[in-house]
Formats: sequence, structure tokens, C-alpha cells
Amino acid sequence: MTDNNENTLDLPVPLGFAEAPPAEAAVAETAPAAEAPAPEGPAEVADPSTDAPAEAAPAEAAPVEEPPKAPTPPPTAVPTSAPQNLSVDDVNDTSVTLKWRSPENIGSGLDGYTVEYCKEGYRPKIRLPRVLRSRCVKHVGEQINLVIPFIGKPKPVISWTKDGQPLDTKKANIRNTDKDSILFIRKSEREDSGSYEMTVKVDSFEDKANLIIQIVDLPGPPASVKLVDSWGFNAALEWTPPKDNGNTEITGYTIQKADKKTEEWFTVLEHFHRLNATVSDLVMGNTFTFRVFAENKVGRSETAAVTKGAAHIQKTGIVYKPLEYKEHDFSEAPKFTAPLSDRAATVGYTTKLLCAVRGSPKPKIEWLKNQMIIGDDPKYRQINNQGVCSLEIRKPSSFDGGIYTCRAKNALGEATVACKLEVKQVIIPDEKDRK
Repeated sequence: MTDNNENTLDLPVPLGFAEAPPAEAAVAETAPAAEAPAPEGPAEVADPSTDAPAEAAPAEAAPVEEPPKAPTPPPTAVPTSAPQNLSVDDVNDTSVTLKWRSPENIGSGLDGYTVEYCKEGYRPKIRLPRVLRSRCVKHVGEQINLVIPFIGKPKPVISWTKDGQPLDTKKANIRNTDKDSILFIRKSEREDSGSYEMTVKVDSFEDKANLIIQIVDLPGPPASVKLVDSWGFNAALEWTPPKDNGNTEITGYTIQKADKKTEEWFTVLEHFHRLNATVSDLVMGNTFTFRVFAENKVGRSETAAVTKGAAHIQKTGIVYKPLEYKEHDFSEAPKFTAPLSDRAATVGYTTKLLCAVRGSPKPKIEWLKNQMIIGDDPKYRQINNQGVCSLEIRKPSSFDGGIYTCRAKNALGEATVACKLEVKQVIIPDEKDRK
């Protein structure tokens, strides 16, 4: 301690730090404070509660008994205040010199000083992106550019391994900054698949992260395909999975057929999951060959496995057997569905008689007047249209009245209908009668 009441202390500076609490303590011992000299002269006891005997009173005085008093509590301890004007006085490669002034309030006493220091920095931590926590899948030939951020101070040391071995920088390029590390592969290949591990280290602390990179490609064709059997219009096929699945699972197969006459391939089944299939609806008399492609998430294999044998669909004789059924007999005797109706006509005005008949075969129609066949009399016009029969009487006279009959005949029978026609004379009154 100097005359100006200042204190100095040299602390060694460590070159590194291990895992420990964030602050380490160093105690600077100072000389204990001098005890205050005891006051000279005999001590006076003024407290009546003490056990020391009091001076003798005169014999004549009678003793006075006083009630007991509570013990006086000790004085309250005043805490020592912090040192004043703490500053760094000197720094070199191995130590640092601190300077401070004594506390303003020493309290119950000062036994020494405690000096603590904390080295600036924090443990490393890798912040792996969520998309890389499971698996990174790329196609052959695609570029890989993975940015992995981290924290750590002072500047951490970054290292990479692939499948437990140091990373080959000829195939993969690593670029590191203070905040992230970048794994870059310009053109990926199947050999780049594997487990990558990134390590971030600060002194004795480190953090690790694992990346699974999978480079996928088109699969190879099925190892073999075989024509098991052919019958009728069908052919049965069997095949085995491909030897090279493209570094990913097989999702299905595509089956195609070709006629030897045209040699054109047609897809029969697509995205088929089993290792056997039956191809149906083959053309009779033709010969067919088959091939099978393998599929994965990248696509269909570039080549296919082709059957060595061919399926020949034999021609078979087919005998046509018409359906046996009994034809309906539509023969029917004539029958009038609409009869003739009695009519009244006027002399000189053409009139017409109508009726309807049905029958099979088609019946022959005859008209009669008063039971006499009319025949080809030009006064009458006979029409038969789709079973509707009509007789037109041109400008009838009073002699044309009578009973008219329509008769229908075929091989199964005949039928007749009749009506009465009355022809009236119009009488015009004379002028005399009008008057």
C-alpha cells in the first residue's frame, strides 16, 4: 500500500482456458490492518449489568434492589464498500497490472482484496438448417452448395470428414467464414454419397453435426425376364430386380409388348409393383415379344430386359351358333278397328265414307252398295292407305242413297262393316211463296 492510499497487483495472464466457471478468482493478500491501540488508564465500568463487583457503599446505607435489565445488543456491522477507481495500470504478454484506491467505508475491518477475471468468449454451436437434418438428396450431375452457420468465439477451427475419413478437397471444396462453413461440389457423382461430419472447435470445446448426402441416378434394367407360359390370348411373365437401383429404392416397372410383324412397342402396364404379370388381349394368330423397364424416383431405366422366347397366339376354329328362338306369328284375320257411320249428304255435293281395318296378310278391300259390288264405277273413288279405307261419292244424286258395305278378306277370314247414306234434295222456294 502506497502513501497515496493506492493498491497495485500484478496478475499473470493465462495463454488458454479449459472448461471452468465463467469467472476465476485470484486473491491478493495485503497486510492486515493495524489494531487500534488500547486507551491508557484504568477502564471505568459504568454498566451496572456487568458481573464486576461495585465499590463498597457506606455501612449505614441500606441495600437497594434494582430489576434486571436486558443485555445491550452488539453494534450493527457495517459492510465494507467496494474499492475505488479500479483501473488497468500496465499490460504485457504475460501479466496485467491493476490499480485501485481503498474503500471509502471499511466497516468492521479490512482483511484483504479478492480479484476475479473472466476471459471473453463462448462455446461453439452449429446451427444445422432444418432441411439438412434428415437427408440431402441430389441427382447425378447436380451442384451441391450447403451453407451451415455456426457461432463461437474466439474464431473456431473448422474440420470436415466423410464416412469417418478426412474429406478429399479434390472432390469437395470447403469455404469457411466467421459465421458459416460452405460445402461445395460443382458436379455431384454417385461416389459423393455418404455421411459427412462437420466439427467446430474452440480450445477444448467443440460441437459436431452429421449430414447424409445421397446422390441418386436412373436404375439399371431388370436382371432377367422370362416368358413363363402362354395360353389363349394371354402370356405370363416373370422378372428379377435390377442389380443397380440408382442408389434409391425401385418404385415400379413398365411392361411393353411388340408384334413381330410390326416390331412396334406398346406399353401394357406402367408403375407395376410386382415381379410377375399376365398380359391379356393378345391378337390371335400373331407372335409377341416382351420387355420390362425398372423405375425409381429419378425415372425409368434407359434400357430394358427383353424376353428370349416369343408367345405365339394360335388360331382356333370358331363355330357360329345362332340363338334359337321361336318367331312370333303375326298372321291375323281382318278386323275393323273403326266402323262406318251413317251419313246424310246433299244432292250435288261430294261425300266420303271412312273406316279402318287391320289384318295379316294384308286383306283385300271391296265396297258394296245394297249388297252389290261397286267395282270400277267412275262415280266412286276407292282408296286403301295403311289400313284406312275410304269411299268417295262424286256429286251424288237422290238415287245414290242406300246401304254401303266395306268388306275385307284374306286367307284367315273376312270382316264387314256397313252404314246408311241418305241423299237429300234441297228445295228452293218460289218467289210467290216468298211473298
